[in-house]
Amino acid sequence: MASILDGQKQFHLQISAEEIGRYVILPGDPGRVPRIARLLDDPHPVAANREYTTYTGTLSGEKVSVVSTGIGGPSAAIAVEELVRCGVHTLIRVGTCGGMDTRVSGGDLVIAQAAVRAEGTSREYLPEGYPATASFDVITALAQAAQPLSSSQPGAGFHVGVVQSKDSFYGETNPETMPVASRLEQAWAAYLACGCLASEMEAAAIFSVALCRGIRAGAVLTALWNVERSKAGLPDQLCQSSDRAIRCAVDAIGLLIAKDQLAAR
Repeated sequence: MASILDGQKQFHLQISAEEIGRYVILPGDPGRVPRIARLLDDPHPVAANREYTTYTGTLSGEKVSVVSTGIGGPSAAIAVEELVRCGVHTLIRVGTCGGMDTRVSGGDLVIAQAAVRAEGTSREYLPEGYPATASFDVITALAQAAQPLSSSQPGAGFHVGVVQSKDSFYGETNPETMPVASRLEQAWAAYLACGCLASEMEAAAIFSVALCRGIRAGAVLTALWNVERSKAGLPDQLCQSSDRAIRCAVDAIGLLIAKDQLAAR
């Protein structure tokens, strides 16, 4: 039976396997794609459709791609599914988050080792209670890449731990305006008590699809600010630059390529 998925190119990304590297960096914002691609060798645009913009270049002689996912789990899951169909085996999300744990200052990097599944997409992949976890190899590479880019100064550090993924941006920023305010606020307090580092919108979906499809995935996020620091009367700053997280993701891909090349000898 014919299907809309039977075309030579992936239905949403509008890419084919020969146009894509096996290593992919996943920003949410299509506008960040060319910025990230400039850190690769010989980058060129491949496709642009809906929220999905794709560039491909090389790094250490290996083809690497940058693909935007848009906002939220559903569109991110579509991107991962179609990339897997093109033979991709390693993904790193590079994005932004809101700090939760008061150790996280605006500008800090947050490397997600796992994501709280407070969204809906992962429910169509993983059974209830199963964690959405990143690949140990990717976590290790991101932490190694973050070290020379970081310092002990607030806004210049990095953290490794659990993040919360949710579907509603305004459910986080303005929970008191929602009819389910008590549930949102109670869950937030519980995440804080457990040491959750930050809140974002895509990691749980990306990790869940990666787990189901047997590929590696991770995420490095820039904390834009931390409302909990402000509530506690602690100094904080608003960070609007993702440059350090982008550099961390690209360097981590380089480390993973080197490791994979060594293992293949």
